[in-house]
Amino acid sequence: MRHHFALVGFILLGAVGLSAARIHQSTISTTTTTPEHSKNFVLMAAANTAERRYPRVPADNAATAELLAKVETALRDPFTAPEQLPDLGHQQQVIYRVLSKQPMRSDAVVAALPQRWRSVAKRHLAARREFLNMARKRGPSTLPAWRIIQPEPAEQLLSYYRKAETATGISWEVLAAVNLVETGMGRIDGVSIANAQGPMQFLPTTWAQAGVGAGDIRDPHDAIQAAARYLVRRGGLQDILKGLWGYNNSDYYGRAVMLYASLMKEDPRAYTGLYNWEIHYNSADGDLWLPVGYEQQQPIAVRDYLKSHPRSRPPG
Repeated sequence: MRHHFALVGFILLGAVGLSAARIHQSTISTTTTTPEHSKNFVLMAAANTAERRYPRVPADNAATAELLAKVETALRDPFTAPEQLPDLGHQQQVIYRVLSKQPMRSDAVVAALPQRWRSVAKRHLAARREFLNMARKRGPSTLPAWRIIQPEPAEQLLSYYRKAETATGISWEVLAAVNLVETGMGRIDGVSIANAQGPMQFLPTTWAQAGVGAGDIRDPHDAIQAAARYLVRRGGLQDILKGLWGYNNSDYYGRAVMLYASLMKEDPRAYTGLYNWEIHYNSADGDLWLPVGYEQQQPIAVRDYLKSHPRSRPPG
């Protein structure tokens, strides 16, 4: 579909936070950590703060493991208050972004986790590192001309993924993972350097192919259905990695998508955390958080942006 190198995981990539292979380098994290007290580290819910803040990561490995276990548990708990989910998902994302650049530290944190979370953490870290391997250059000194918007509700997006799975056979988990690493579940409203557009980042020429695009390239429902059809066309029903190669010509990309998909296949509740990942951008000044409301008509120098938005910088 595209042969350019500039977005996520990401996202999500995210980042999702998180894609390191499309419209930006937001999947590349820094090693920023902050000296925190250990076991009394408190996660503040969005509802209890006047303004959301960039999550902190404890400096102590045991404290980081304890916090991560609590976050993973809360994200899967049906009794967690909905207003807490955005900060919980963002905390999860930032922990993995920080640890992904620190192999020795991440090994210690994973070893300190309860057994049920070790495989989960290993897959998150492996996915992030696939994107890190895609973009090894120093981040840019400018931020992109994007608009960061609130995505459609999680359940609504899930209904689109499931509809596409029913129609094509491409699993909803793969479609959700692609949506995550392409635009953070639709948070990035912008055009890539290769002119890819919409929440699933289609080139207009690909969208126009018979049997692929239908409706509005920028509409989440229409784009998700088209992505499923495109993956089928590229051989995804026989070999999903082959289909993902058609989506982005990178083995790193395909492996990362499948790692995120595996988390949701194992436990569909993992979708809640991934849905709540924010947009991070790997810049020359660090791993910057671009929150909902970010809007630039033209690229802006990182230093100029941070003068008026200092909370986009990692704390510490």
